[in-house]
Order: sequence, then C-alpha cells, then structure tokens
Amino acid sequence: MPQITTLSVFNYEGFQNKFWALSMMQFGHFQMKTVEGLQFYKLLGSGKAHFNPLPDWRVYALLQVWNSPSDFENFKRNHPLFKKYKSHTKHIQIYFLENIQAHGLWNSKNPFESVVSPKSISDEDQIAVITRASIKKRMLRKFWKYVPESQKPLENAKGLLYTKGFGELPFVEMMTFSVWDSVENLNQFAYKSREHVKAIKKTRQLDWYNEEMFARFRLSKIEEF
Repeated sequence: MPQITTLSVFNYEGFQNKFWALSMMQFGHFQMKTVEGLQFYKLLGSGKAHFNPLPDWRVYALLQVWNSPSDFENFKRNHPLFKKYKSHTKHIQIYFLENIQAHGLWNSKNPFESVVSPKSISDEDQIAVITRASIKKRMLRKFWKYVPESQKPLENAKGLLYTKGFGELPFVEMMTFSVWDSVENLNQFAYKSREHVKAIKKTRQLDWYNEEMFARFRLSKIEEF
C-alpha cells in the first residue's frame, strides 16, 4: 500500500492539559519509537495568528509519515500514546495527505514519497502545502523582522482554506501548513502574487536557511473528534 502522511492538530484547554502538551514535546519521543509502521515524525508546537513567533499554548501538532494507511489506523485505535492525546485534548483534527511532490531536505532527507501524479489532480481536489525551514542563527533577527511583510499576501489569498505556523524549536525550526481549495488558486498565489515572488527572491538573496523543504499533497480527507 502507498505511503500516507498525517497531520494531527490538537487543541487544548486548561493549564494542566496545556502543560501536558508542552511536556510531550520532550517526552513524546520515547513512546513514538514504539509505533509500528512509522517512517518519520515530528512533534510540533505552534505560533499565534499571522505567523507570530510567540507560542500558541492551545495548539500542538503531530506530523507522521506511514508505511500505509492501516498503520495509522492501528496507531489511532490501539496505541497508548494516541489514547493519552485523546484524553487531554478538547478537539483533534487529522489531515490525511497524499504526496504529489516534495523538494528539499528535512534533517538531511526527504521523508515524502510521491504517490500521486500531478497530472491526476482534478479541479475538485484540495491541496495541502508544507513548507519547512531551519533558520541560520545569525539570520534570526532579520528573518523574523521580515515575516509580517512576507505573510501579508496570505491574508486575502483566493482559495486559502486554512493556514497555521508550527515549529519543532521556537524561532529556529519552523513549518507552515496550508490548505487550498484548488491547485489553480495555489499556483495563482505561488507564481503570480508579486509579494510572494518578491519574498522568494529575498530568501534566495539573503540565504537565511540551513535547510528547507517544500511539499505539496492531495488532501484525501479530514477527521475530527
């Protein structure tokens, strides 16, 4: 069966649950090593709206790449770790992602196998995008100063359904996740938005990443509970 990627977004309420979520950024790694069929994972915190670097203590996420969909279903139904997540969260939203293409590296490798041909994408398909960057420490101040300007085009982007900034390590290891109603509107933003094209050029000029990745997926479904 083909590889599947899931992004589970957890929403928390109350100090004890938020503190538990924060502690899992460190202690969750031990239990993650016991999960069968898991190729790659990242425990993620999140930032406030508009890609503010300040943490959003209510929202955390778990990115996982699986050998097959059945491996995730087994994790969701039977693994003690997922049961703990359920017991602490107010709301869980799981995005099921089929990779179309991915460029770049994440911890010196590309974890996403292409399982969907770009030619097979229809007008009805929703598209998810993951961008990931490891920022050079000497560029941190300049990078975060530029973020508000670079993200302005997203505020009114046609077809944007959801966007959120996540991170493995605050200020340094960053990931953005967005969902679009069609590949046409995504391409319109990516290649024809003057502000976005300008931001890409500035990224190349300043060379402020140690490592970066860009990946597109077909969003096959969303589960909520």
